[in-house]
Amino acid sequence: MPKTRRDNRQESGMVLRPVGLVKSPLTEPSLVAESGDLSWKMRADRATEERAVVSEILIDAAFTGILDGIEDFSHCLVLYWAHRVSEEGRSIVKAHPMGRKDLPLVGIFATCSPARPNPLCAIVVRLLERSGNLLKVEGLDAVDGSPVLDIKPYNPSYYPVGEVRISPWLEQIHRDLAAGSISDPTGDEDHKYEG
Repeated sequence: MPKTRRDNRQESGMVLRPVGLVKSPLTEPSLVAESGDLSWKMRADRATEERAVVSEILIDAAFTGILDGIEDFSHCLVLYWAHRVSEEGRSIVKAHPMGRKDLPLVGIFATCSPARPNPLCAIVVRLLERSGNLLKVEGLDAVDGSPVLDIKPYNPSYYPVGEVRISPWLEQIHRDLAAGSISDPTGDEDHKYEG
């Protein structure tokens, strides 16, 4: 008899449980999966706003003491679950980055999109303040209510310090953001960022 997904998870011992919850002014995902691709659903300046948004991470009271010492770091790596990704989004294999049809169709693992088989997201944020089990952070792109799975202090020695190569399409996105404009996801026109 074939094993179900549930049986496989139990055998692997893999169990994820949230340690906290995101409280954010971001209430809707900016990038969603639909019709087998990604689609940008917010104002064009949302990407710029997400870099500056201030959010809170509330750690469950059962983990009192788990944050002790984190305030000695300026940045943290936050791992969270993109709980608003649909089953359709979890089955996407290839997509246009940021839903931009002017960019190549690439494998979902070549993107940072939350639409993936396991919508696990990781982002480095600036730690502004800690008060008990509450962290105030800047730059967290998670929407309100996202479960937090882990937090680690950002340690630059764990990450590459030399030359890092990125895809030409990602370089284009960075240039567009820096210039204050980004191509329309349909590829028809440019939008100006106001951020």
